[in-house]
Amino acid sequence: MGTRSPIAYRFVVCVTWLASVVVAAPKHTPIDPTDRPRAYSSPDFVPGAWNNTRKASITGRQPRAERLGHPGPDQGYVLSLAERMRPRIKVTTGESVEDAIQGCIGIALRRASHFGRAPVIHDLDIALTMWGYFLDTPPADLVATRSRVFAGVGNVVHHYVEAREIVDMVPQSTIIMTPETVRKSMPNSWRALTGANH
Repeated sequence: MGTRSPIAYRFVVCVTWLASVVVAAPKHTPIDPTDRPRAYSSPDFVPGAWNNTRKASITGRQPRAERLGHPGPDQGYVLSLAERMRPRIKVTTGESVEDAIQGCIGIALRRASHFGRAPVIHDLDIALTMWGYFLDTPPADLVATRSRVFAGVGNVVHHYVEAREIVDMVPQSTIIMTPETVRKSMPNSWRALTGANH
């Protein structure tokens, strides 16, 4: 075995060090500096395209009908948002904070699903604002309407239909409004915002 020149020795050390840094391989794996890196090559067999042929699968858009609601991602997060809003909700005698929260949660989820995202604090803020739950002195006709409409919906298991009616009565024009626009419209335009025209 002949002696290596200092330049050749440094070259081998440098290449070995560079290969150990660049290549994601364990340190104990022997590396030959003359090895060529592997390149991508197609497999011998390429399967055909996948088709959704399951009988229960939805084809096309999400179906819309009475009592189907407004599906969207991470909808359970609205319960956490509702707990954050609970201290700000103001109800009058005979009203329940639980009824207010459960009635407005559906509106918030409808707004979130309209935009194709999980609920955010602004969705619930708009729902509670349009029904005057942040007002110190809401108009008497608003209180009378929401007392009638929201009565018992806190127990959503027994009052699901009533909770859905609250959500469905809200016009689409309100759903796409910003929180600032809804705040500026209150309390004078509460009937137009909520869709409670009777």
